[in-house]
Amino acid sequence: MLRRLAMTATASVATLLAVAPGAPASADPAAGPAPAPAPAASPAETQGLPLPLLQPEEPTDRLIVTTAQTGNPRADGTYELNCGPAGGSHPAAKAACARLERLGEGGKDPFAPVGEDRMCAQQYGGPATARVKGTWRGKPVDATFARRNGCEIGRWRAMEPVLPTARS
Repeated sequence: MLRRLAMTATASVATLLAVAPGAPASADPAAGPAPAPAPAASPAETQGLPLPLLQPEEPTDRLIVTTAQTGNPRADGTYELNCGPAGGSHPAAKAACARLERLGEGGKDPFAPVGEDRMCAQQYGGPATARVKGTWRGKPVDATFARRNGCEIGRWRAMEPVLPTARS
């Protein structure tokens, strides 16, 4: 979006510089031929003109990851994870983005909950919880994670390093 705006502004400035100041542009044949456009301005002549601001591209994916009671107090907290390019305050942003790419292959949703019809081992994986909100591949994300049974433990582990390794 910003790139398009910058290109439009640049084209507009170039058009203004190409038209002779004060010369009306006329498409009326009775008015005679239109005046010839002025030669393009030299770099020295355009030095006083403001240039369009080019902003770095926004990340395509932006997620907020909040974790608690993982058994590692340094891993608990809220982190921003940006992918495309990888960045943010997430401690392993590059690896986390790579993991999401692998989990999303073939159009799969790495944030999908465990299906209600699945049989899951009734084991407790500890009190760790996580919530992931934001946008991934242009779609809104609002997913919760807890290690309350075997399926949920597996789902959490599949998301590592997006989610920290939890100790039970």
